[in-house]
Formats: sequence, C-alpha cells, structure tokens
Amino acid sequence: MNVPKSLRRLSLAAVALLSLTGCNTILLNAPGDIAARQGDLIVVSTVLMLLIIVPVIALTLVFAWRYRASNTRATYRPDWDHSTQLELLIWAAPLLIIIVLGAITWVSTHTLDPYRPLDRIKAGQAVKPETRPLVVEVVALDWKWLFLYPEQNIATVNELAAPVDRPIRFKITSSTVMNSFYIPALAGQIYAMPGMETTLHAVMNAPGEYEGFSANYSGAGFSGMRFKFHGLSQDGFERWVRTVRGGAELGRSDYLQLEKPSEREPVRHYAGVASGLYRAILNRCVDTDRMCMDEMMAIDSAGGLGLGSVEALLPRRKGDVRGGPFVASAMCTAESAAARPWNPVNLTP
Repeated sequence: MNVPKSLRRLSLAAVALLSLTGCNTILLNAPGDIAARQGDLIVVSTVLMLLIIVPVIALTLVFAWRYRASNTRATYRPDWDHSTQLELLIWAAPLLIIIVLGAITWVSTHTLDPYRPLDRIKAGQAVKPETRPLVVEVVALDWKWLFLYPEQNIATVNELAAPVDRPIRFKITSSTVMNSFYIPALAGQIYAMPGMETTLHAVMNAPGEYEGFSANYSGAGFSGMRFKFHGLSQDGFERWVRTVRGGAELGRSDYLQLEKPSEREPVRHYAGVASGLYRAILNRCVDTDRMCMDEMMAIDSAGGLGLGSVEALLPRRKGDVRGGPFVASAMCTAESAAARPWNPVNLTP
C-alpha cells in the first residue's frame, strides 16, 4: 500500500515527538545537587528568554496576516512612523529580561563556582562542619582516565566511585594535552591541563551507575575516553575499596608505562600508589631524572642558579616518554633555594 508523503512525514514527526518526550534528559534530571542546580538555571534562563521570543514570533505572524495585501479592512497609514507606547514596550521588556538574567548569572556564578567548597548536600540539608570531603586526584591520560584516592591509597583506571551524600573534591590535571573532565549527572565539565591543577567540588545524591567522559577533543583515541561513575552507599563504597585493593601497586615505572598512548583501555585496579605520585605527575617529574616544576620555579623565584650551575642543567641524554630531554634533579630543594640569598654574577671580563 502506498502511503501519501504528507501522512508519512506526519507519522515521522509524531514518532520523533514521542521519543523526545519519553527520553530521560540527564542534564535536566541530574541526581547530583550541583548538576541539578545547573539544570534549573538552564530552565529558568530559557523561560525568561522565551518571554521575549514567543511574543515576537506570534506578533510577526499576526502582523503578516492582518496587514496582508488582500485584507482591505486593515487600516492603511503610509505616513505613520512613531509610537511612544510601542517604543517603551519594545525597549523596556528586553531590558527587564536582561537585568533579571544578569542578576541570576551573577548569583549563580558565585554559588556554583567549582572551586567553592559545598555548603549543602541537597536542598534542606547543609554540610556539617565536621564533614570531610572525599578527595579524588584525576589525571587525564592518552586516552584513558587515572583516579587516585589518597585517603584510601588506591588507584583505578577508567572507573570512579564515591559514596552518596558525601562531598567530593576533585583535583584535576593532565599528562600531555588539555582534556575536559565531565560527569553530566554530577556537575559541569572542568578542564584538565598539563602542569596545572583545577578543582571541582560536587556531591552525588542518588545511587546508580553514571557515564563520564572527556568533552574536549584530544586526539585519535578521544571517542573511547570514557569511564563509569558509581554512586554507592557508604557500605557499598567500602566494599568497592576492598575490591580495588586486590590489584597490584602503581609505582612510578608502572605509571610511565600507563602514560603511553593507548585506546579503549579496560578497567584496572591498583592496591597501592607510590608516595608523591600525583605531585610528581602535576610537576611533570615522575621520571626522577627530571627536575620538578615547583623546584624549578622556587629556584627562579630565589634569583636563579648563576653561571656556575648552568652546566648542570644542560641535557645529559634524551628519550623520555614525551620525547624531551632529561635534566639533573635534586640540585636543590625549594626550601634551600628560597633560603639562599641572590648574589648577582659579575660579567665584566
């Protein structure tokens, strides 16, 4: 049976509408308090803008129909050019909307600042003063995610878990290129950059399994750079920690192998983490033959090393995992560099 094209198009439109109304949009129904408040902000902003858009579209259609050429009953005033009432309406309504949107944006920017510690678990439940957030150190690798739990002394690859109704503090960095750490059910996206640390405070309010991924293109394996976030009860989280402790230990040499580019890595568990590993990742000195960035900056802030120490900084050999030169490390610590006074070198022959 041949179906008319108009009926076919109408059926497709109806199916699309039903599918859209039936889907669960995580951004507008997020189980995490921060993400839920961000979703509310999207809804409020959209409604406020529709207060202008909908009347403008409706009046455009009304005017086009009322003053069409075939409507001889419409008033014809070719010399009309101004209306004070109409000017006030045209300018006052958008101005009020802009003022309201600006106020909401100002308040929300400070309230939902990812660097700001949480002041509530959810609506009507404030964070108790004695509550300690769960600290998770996040490292974006090529092309996988590494999560370090300093309190539990464990690490995972492409798997993240946290107890519900407990604040989480993410400390985020990257090994090579910029990525974006994003769990839509939990909070907004935060960039991960090499040699820098960003922060995200968030909380999950409902148990379940949620998707996380990188929202910033970072190369060939970007599409597979995904992980699962498990919202668990406190007992469930402790059982998960015990499961993770069944793996091997993550040492510096293991990290250097893990850091090499690979795609669609399976979930891995590490029962222990080498001391100071996250600091070394952040300061780009996991390999002990490289000087840490914070030590280098401490030397620079103290006035440098002088000409006598330039030789020690010259490349000795090449071939680390990033293709850069090795430099002598442990030449001085941040404490000794900051304590030593700066004596300028006399360059006169």
